[in-house]
Amino acid sequence: MNATSFEDAPDPGRGPDAAADPGRVVLLTTSHRVAPGLLSWPAWQALRDADRVLCADGAHPQLPYLREAGIAVEQAAPTARALVDACAGGSTVVVVATGEGEPHLTDGLARLAGSGRVRMPQLELLPASYDLPGARLLDLVQVMDRIRAECPWSSRQTHEGLAKYGIEEAYELVEAIEAGDRDELREELGDVLLQVVFHSRIAEEDPDTPFSIDDVAGGIVAKLIHRHPHVFGDETATTPEEVKEHWLRTKAVEKQRTSVTEGIPLGQPGLALASKLASRVRTAALEVPLPNGEGIGYELLALAVRAEADGVDPEAALRAAARAYRDAIRGVEASG
Repeated sequence: MNATSFEDAPDPGRGPDAAADPGRVVLLTTSHRVAPGLLSWPAWQALRDADRVLCADGAHPQLPYLREAGIAVEQAAPTARALVDACAGGSTVVVVATGEGEPHLTDGLARLAGSGRVRMPQLELLPASYDLPGARLLDLVQVMDRIRAECPWSSRQTHEGLAKYGIEEAYELVEAIEAGDRDELREELGDVLLQVVFHSRIAEEDPDTPFSIDDVAGGIVAKLIHRHPHVFGDETATTPEEVKEHWLRTKAVEKQRTSVTEGIPLGQPGLALASKLASRVRTAALEVPLPNGEGIGYELLALAVRAEADGVDPEAALRAAARAYRDAIRGVEASG
């Protein structure tokens, strides 16, 4: 694509009666998160029907595919006034927008339209491709890749060094859920997602067993499909209990565990640990008496087992009580 002088390029015109027609400007936008060349049918129609197609960026990723389709594209960055003049006489000019969306051009067109002194062409914003759900995750991976390469702090981090942040972010997420703060919830979910992407990026550099974010995502996709035979297979499940039964059965086959306690992280908070153990015992229909012992630890264990049997999360219940205690403390402090 050769650069041309937009102002000097010929106007094809539309015959003697076309001068009264102000023409049409189509601003064609595309998503960099979708493979170049995958344009909508209305976009291809607009490109083929246009009198002129312009693009300010000679390295725009869509250009090779437009050329392959026989679309002649001029490298030009016209002013708003020049673009309006080019449309006079009924011409249609398609502007293939750069990644920034041509703000100078659109702002200039808005000023001309607002002046009331210029007969404006028909202005149309035509999205040529749309982001698929989850497309912004590609941006996160790209940003993380650059940060890992260029940031003095991030480039030195290890799985071990980041472990504490994963725990902190998980707790902050739980706090946002319990507080019912939607904005905080969205932010904390992003922080947890960052930990996943960060660890995956570090894992790519392992000399012996590297893996990437695609391997992480592929693994969980395969696991979800396998553990939901009632969705992706021939099994049926109409209740949450039946779904849980499918999940536990397939998980048992996958893990080949010899004890129901396998896979329970012992480093989690004590009440949560006791509740998880009690849940495994109940699900497996085991008769396991509580250990005999004296002291607050055994009393808390009994309370946690009782809470689990009643369908109560003891960790969440204690946090709720602790928040009430915190509010009481602040009330006393405020009163004097």
